[in-house]
Amino acid sequence: MKIEIWSDFVCPFCYIGKRKLDHALAQLPFIQNVQIEFKSYELDQNAPLYSGVSINEAISRKYGVSLAEATKMNQQIGEHASHEGLHFDFEAMKPTNTLDAHRITKLAKHHHLESQMVNALYAAYFEKGQLISDHDVLLTLAASIGLPENEVKDTLANQSTWLKDVRDDENQARAYQITGAPYFLIDETYAIKGAQPVELFIKALTDAWSNAQTNQSADDNELICDDNGCHIPQ
Repeated sequence: MKIEIWSDFVCPFCYIGKRKLDHALAQLPFIQNVQIEFKSYELDQNAPLYSGVSINEAISRKYGVSLAEATKMNQQIGEHASHEGLHFDFEAMKPTNTLDAHRITKLAKHHHLESQMVNALYAAYFEKGQLISDHDVLLTLAASIGLPENEVKDTLANQSTWLKDVRDDENQARAYQITGAPYFLIDETYAIKGAQPVELFIKALTDAWSNAQTNQSADDNELICDDNGCHIPQ
């Protein structure tokens, strides 16, 4: 089974959605040989580097709401995350551009360490308050999962290194008409938009696995799962 995930490292529901997928897979031991591929999806390609603005202030400006309203919105997201065993530290988060983080993740994929890099980046940003655009931070995170230091330094020093791979993912998202993250595509057939309930992931994964076992495929390759379940568009 192949699962492709379009996501960004400053997207809270991307981290939550990945954890829900992990929980779903843990309940489906009969599903073997799962290949998870992370696809780059920058929420804002023009996002500036961290300027000292807090995540609450950033949300307030982005959506035109008061600081109190933005803080409440983030608190609700934090409560959602806590249900999945995640502990978001909104006071410490440093909103920033994520392109270099995506490029380093492509390097990690080359070394079969993609999942480890993704996990390290999510935890660094959401739980540890680290600046994931800072090259020293990226070097430390990369070293922690075993990436060659010289290759990490070379990647960070050259803005074009692994850039095509990032842009290819984003172009593929546009071709699939993906307009938000996270977006999960299972066996190029079952799509899940957003951090849906674990039960929905279980339903989609089970259906995809059964489909593969019986060698059947749906007539429509854009089956969408939402909070009403998985269904074939009419």
